[in-house]
Amino acid sequence: MKFELKSVADGSAARAGVITTDHGLIETPIFMPVGTVGAVKAVHMSELRDDIKAQIILGNTYHLYLRPGMDIIHRAGGLHKFNSWSGPILTDSGGFQVFSLAEQRKIKEEGVTFRSHIDGSKHLFTPEGVVDIQRTIGSDIMMALDECTPGTAERDYARRSLTLTERWLERGWRHFNETQPLYGHSQAFFPIVQGCVYPDLRQESARFVTDLGAEGYAIGGLAVGEPTEVMYDMIEVVNDILPQDKPRYLMGVGKPENILEAIDRGVDMMDCVMPTRNGRNGMLFTRHGIMNMRNRKWADDFSPLQEDGPSVVDRMYSKAYLRHLFIAQELLAMQIASIHNLAFYLWLVREARQHIIAGDFAAWKRQMVIDVQQRL
Repeated sequence: MKFELKSVADGSAARAGVITTDHGLIETPIFMPVGTVGAVKAVHMSELRDDIKAQIILGNTYHLYLRPGMDIIHRAGGLHKFNSWSGPILTDSGGFQVFSLAEQRKIKEEGVTFRSHIDGSKHLFTPEGVVDIQRTIGSDIMMALDECTPGTAERDYARRSLTLTERWLERGWRHFNETQPLYGHSQAFFPIVQGCVYPDLRQESARFVTDLGAEGYAIGGLAVGEPTEVMYDMIEVVNDILPQDKPRYLMGVGKPENILEAIDRGVDMMDCVMPTRNGRNGMLFTRHGIMNMRNRKWADDFSPLQEDGPSVVDRMYSKAYLRHLFIAQELLAMQIASIHNLAFYLWLVREARQHIIAGDFAAWKRQMVIDVQQRL
């Protein structure tokens, strides 16, 4: 994997770059649709590619490990062949999913033992094991196993957690370098910066991961209960240390305004389930603000979903029709909304990139942050 920095915005840390993988180029900043079990919910791969214009999607190590299992994915020839996505894929390590199973997991030096949410069966994730799982999945970018501490964690717990994450990282990094890809394409390994909401712990973690000389770095443990401004502060603290010539991936963030603020602080890659999850519940994000498609006000509004929207569905369907589909509990409603929201998110980061290169990102971002938060 290679990263080339193309431009840095005037008066901002925002960057435009290009990541080169064996499955194609990724123009940054980029938003990555989440395909937890190998599929982005309610969206065809052709729609991801042609209408939404996704350049990279995510898979989830925890979920894919449990179902369909590594034997099936290996026999299929990796996730790219299994799900028919020809572009780059990033997988997380499963650390966040294990973190969310607070009542069903136990963290120890060896790794994390947990019980499946599907059948209650017991499993163990180790730093070495999740590398092997991601080798089998065949993702272009894989993540290190970490412990994701909640944003409200006490300092003593955050310190112990970070120290464990660093020991796990050393083991995972060593195993990554001792193993080879399985399907003829290269794989990159991203360490994850942790440290909760404590600047000195974040700084320590950023320096620790930088010393490895990896091909890119992730920022984890944010948007997990801490105030939004604290999240922004932690991004700045970390990006002051992470190398300029490597991509930076902010995990699990977020709303459109969060995306813009993260880009402003030097983040290159982001993902979140929000555009699809909220879309399935009737919330549409647009450049002009947010629409709740269940509201009575749209019942006889026959104008397009978004006249100037980036997706085919924006001009094909009216607000009244989409509201009708949601009220009628028609599955097509969730598909239309998911496509719309993902297309908007991908449009947003493309626009950010263009304004970074043009030199007027700061002014454009200030107005866009206001616009996208309005309730329509």
